[in-house]
Amino acid sequence: MPRPFSPATAEQVVGVVEALVIKPGSPAEFVSNFSDLPLDQAKTAIDLAVDLGLAVQSGATYSATGPLARFLITPNQSDKASVLRLVLESYEPFVRFRDRLAATDSASVAAQEIKVLMDLDVHREKIKDTLISLGTYTQALVARGGGKYKARLGASPNPLSVLADACDSQSSAELAIKEALGQSTADRVSFAEVITPLANALLKAQDDQARDAVVAAGNALESYLTELAVRMSVTLGNAPGINAKLEKFAQATKLPKKLINVGKYLGHVRNGADHGLDPEINSSWSIRVNTGREYVFVACSFIANADAVELSKPYTL
Repeated sequence: MPRPFSPATAEQVVGVVEALVIKPGSPAEFVSNFSDLPLDQAKTAIDLAVDLGLAVQSGATYSATGPLARFLITPNQSDKASVLRLVLESYEPFVRFRDRLAATDSASVAAQEIKVLMDLDVHREKIKDTLISLGTYTQALVARGGGKYKARLGASPNPLSVLADACDSQSSAELAIKEALGQSTADRVSFAEVITPLANALLKAQDDQARDAVVAAGNALESYLTELAVRMSVTLGNAPGINAKLEKFAQATKLPKKLINVGKYLGHVRNGADHGLDPEINSSWSIRVNTGREYVFVACSFIANADAVELSKPYTL
């Protein structure tokens, strides 16, 4: 039985994985809208991300997976290329393609040969285009002109060294988030579901990617509310989104009204960033750069203040 092969570009793979880091457990439709890709292209790119080990499917939803995927959230192009470069070294179609490219000096011939060798189910040109895109994006392959490519043999950026620098950036962002939350609150919330997406949001905000910053921080806040509901014995039921969850807290009188309203500001901004066309204005909302930056820290403030309420500490805003 032929082996499936998912044709996509490196940029598309990076885009869909980034969406799945920001919002795990998303359907393909969300990834399509977030990445600004047609749905069929988004699905193909997700499938390739799964093949590369950067994403995983659960029913009709997908999530980023593995220790490297989180580094694709960075605005630094070199970091993204380094992640894919490391992944490619374990991706059999690319490793075989690179070997056959060296032997044949023809990308089309190499693609045809691995199509046959691995019994891949798509045309050789789609195989060639996908693997060349991955190879050139990561600098594992270099163009020679005239449609010719070769494996890079000389000095090139060390992907491990680049990722070590990326770790420093991520670590600095995480420390800033912990400082904004306060150490006692930071120790109580989920690192994976709250700290990491808030740090990713801060990196996005610093790169003026306001919409992405709001979506990531909003997801972190929603995850926090889910955690808090368990500890405060608030039944969320079918309450999708920040505002619906806050209504449940209000009904249970577990959080003060003023704090609820601060949270609803965060919910409405997240909806404006994430929901596309707003029927009220017959348009989508643009997110200002300053809004993206401020949103991350208002979210941290809300979490810290809600934590104080839970622990019966003095009320703050």
